[in-house]
Amino acid sequence: MTRIGWGFLLLSLIWAEAGHAAAGTIDAFTVVPDGQGGQKYTVTIQILALMTALSLLPALLLGMTSFTRIMVVLAILRQALGTGQTPNNQVLMALSLFLTLFTMGPVFDRVNEQALQPYLKEEIADSVALERALQPFRQFMLKQTREADLELFLRISGKPPVETPEATPFAVLAPAFRTSELKTAFQIGFLLFLPFLIIDLVVATVLMSMGMMMLSPMVISLPFKLMLFVLVDGWSLVMETLAASFFLE
Repeated sequence: MTRIGWGFLLLSLIWAEAGHAAAGTIDAFTVVPDGQGGQKYTVTIQILALMTALSLLPALLLGMTSFTRIMVVLAILRQALGTGQTPNNQVLMALSLFLTLFTMGPVFDRVNEQALQPYLKEEIADSVALERALQPFRQFMLKQTREADLELFLRISGKPPVETPEATPFAVLAPAFRTSELKTAFQIGFLLFLPFLIIDLVVATVLMSMGMMMLSPMVISLPFKLMLFVLVDGWSLVMETLAASFFLE
């Protein structure tokens, strides 16, 4: 939907809310007790919170899931193959997204069982559902984060050392998780880059020994790199390695 379409939708919602309010049929900002020590909000505020959450979805996808590691590794693999923009960014994004859904499946299942379904059945309040939903993500992020990175950001923030990693504040865990993910992605990318680098070096050496220095080594080495990648079933190996890097840690 274009910006103009969103603008008309927003104006329509405001007009509808104004009409309901004038008729006295809805109170837009009402907070009522839920009978369990918590609070409930009107549908209007819930929709506003939902729209805000959707706008933050890309940041959550990058900051709390396995998406970043997968995307960085695939980008390095494309660079190592020397295929330019093939596969293009859309293909890599789609592949990274679906592999993220696969590796994060157990986390999403726990969120659904512990938070989403009880909330939809109105068994727990909003705040309780949010707290329960964050716990599986915290466990996943802690499992993938190095202790050295946790200690680094604790030291930078000036917070006292924690007794256990589970007691790490989320404001410290989030950047430590990102740093660990980037470090792991570059380690995997380095290992993927080595065989293709060797092929480039061999081809460049042969061309220089033959006096063909005006011919780009990339033109000759690209078919050999593609042949090697296809013969060893490279895509399956890369997908298996990426998935195992999350399940085995």
